[in-house]
Amino acid sequence: MQIYLVGGAVRDRLLGLPVHDRDWVVVGATPEAMQALGYRPVGRDFPVFLHPETGEEYALARTERKQGQGYRGFVVCADPSVTLEEDLQRRDLTINAMAENSEGVLIDPWGGQIDLQQRLLRAVSPAFAEDPLRVLRTARFAARFAELGFQVEAGTMQLMQQLVHIGEMQALTPERCWIELEKALQTPSPSVFFHVLQQVGALQVLWPGLFGHLQRQPGNLVWLDRLSHLQLTQKLALLGWQAEESFAADLYREIKMPQACFRQLQALLRAQGSEGLAGESAEAVMQLYDLLDAWRQPQLLETTLELLEALQQTPVRQSLVAWQSQLQGVSAAPLVAAGLKGPAVGEALHQQRLERLRQLIKS
Repeated sequence: MQIYLVGGAVRDRLLGLPVHDRDWVVVGATPEAMQALGYRPVGRDFPVFLHPETGEEYALARTERKQGQGYRGFVVCADPSVTLEEDLQRRDLTINAMAENSEGVLIDPWGGQIDLQQRLLRAVSPAFAEDPLRVLRTARFAARFAELGFQVEAGTMQLMQQLVHIGEMQALTPERCWIELEKALQTPSPSVFFHVLQQVGALQVLWPGLFGHLQRQPGNLVWLDRLSHLQLTQKLALLGWQAEESFAADLYREIKMPQACFRQLQALLRAQGSEGLAGESAEAVMQLYDLLDAWRQPQLLETTLELLEALQQTPVRQSLVAWQSQLQGVSAAPLVAAGLKGPAVGEALHQQRLERLRQLIKS
């Protein structure tokens, strides 16, 4: 049994980047042998085990043979005869197909170190074109390493276009696409992810509504890179900036994003252009609060205003948040105690808050 450090940990060390996660490949072992040593099996589609002490993942060396459509259409062989080189050959990019032995010696049969030096994202082999998920992964790596000067190698771009052309992208589930999109939005240059997908024709196929909107509003991708400090929900909302409010529901159906992302996008599209953002008219500010359901979701109001401030749409974010916090303290309890019922309570509460807001704006 031989154990090798593989993949991203090797790549990032060679790039001088922090290594956060380590993955290992085990050659010459069986599942029974791993379990006898205390490793816990966790793999559903192929043999992967967790180390009994570190919790790191150890996968048995394996090969994959295409049989069917999509990223799950593979037959996996993980018997003890599979070599390290065979395992590395099935990987997507050369920079991810390197290994180190227990003595720290680099094993690089597919030229990953040279491609690191040349700043190239290159497919290990033509078998790259068997897995549509690699289109998204490669675009994500391009976004992650764009600041270091990495680009997708021309032949690899052709393989990505081939996957799009033969209809393999349609085999990806929305949920799996979201995982890659979520990771891409948290890279230093997320716009590169979308540019690469557009260049190979994948953006148009996977998310046609988003593609159309970004064609009309290409500046959204500029904002996305510029505002890299924002939360994930805010970054997703940036993609839909300057769309009609109905676009939020359309994009939700298309991307299958989490509810929190949908609510943030919807809030942004409702608030954009509101007169209340100027903080001058109490009536307009109250309308903004009601639009954003600020009484039940004050945090959503705050993240929306933070986003609008970053987009240079409101100069008074802190005041709008502070005013809402004070108005939240205006309670309906005295109104109910006075005998008001039903809609009359809500109307009276609204008027009390409105009058208090006028005082706050004047002060």
